[in-house]
Amino acid sequence: MTEKNETLTKRQLKSLQTRENLLDAASRIFVEQGFQKTTITQIIKQADTGYGTAYVHFKNKDDILIALMEDVMNKFYEIAELPFRPSSTDEALQMIQKQVRMFLEMAKKEHRMLSVVEEAIGQSDAVHHKWSEIRERFIHRIAEDIRFSQQSGIAYKDVDAEMVSRGWFYSNEMYLWEIVRYNPDSIETIVHNLSTMYVRGLYQ
Repeated sequence: MTEKNETLTKRQLKSLQTRENLLDAASRIFVEQGFQKTTITQIIKQADTGYGTAYVHFKNKDDILIALMEDVMNKFYEIAELPFRPSSTDEALQMIQKQVRMFLEMAKKEHRMLSVVEEAIGQSDAVHHKWSEIRERFIHRIAEDIRFSQQSGIAYKDVDAEMVSRGWFYSNEMYLWEIVRYNPDSIETIVHNLSTMYVRGLYQ
């Protein structure tokens, strides 16, 4: 019984290492060549694994990119999950500026992989669908923060939280792609104007 468990554990560890090798190889090749030019054969060879083993983990290059995309976007979601319980409009502005700054700084840090994602969204139905899922996850989280502010009496109650959160995410998403494409030295102007526009429109 113990030997069987140890063997299973070794197999699991080997499987996890193989998956990690495939993702590492894919990340390098995607960044170097872009989504369209990358092939799953290149990824498998770079990872030094067998075709049969590779296909146990991922069915195609789209599947691999989706896994990489989820890893990157989870870093963004950690920012969205930061506690948001402002007691005043000024405090809300400070917290929102911090979140926007962290969000856009993460875009600068991850711009090479996000550039691949942007390309793939326009070419792969699977990646496009996954991006839509990710977008909805953020929108739902933002709507929760807006509802809290409305219930606290510092945000206008006559606006639809879901609709406002969708517009707010789209604004941030637009600047995310701008940063991915052009990688500017400073994002402070974006942070100031985007946050001020949002807070003045939503908060009393």
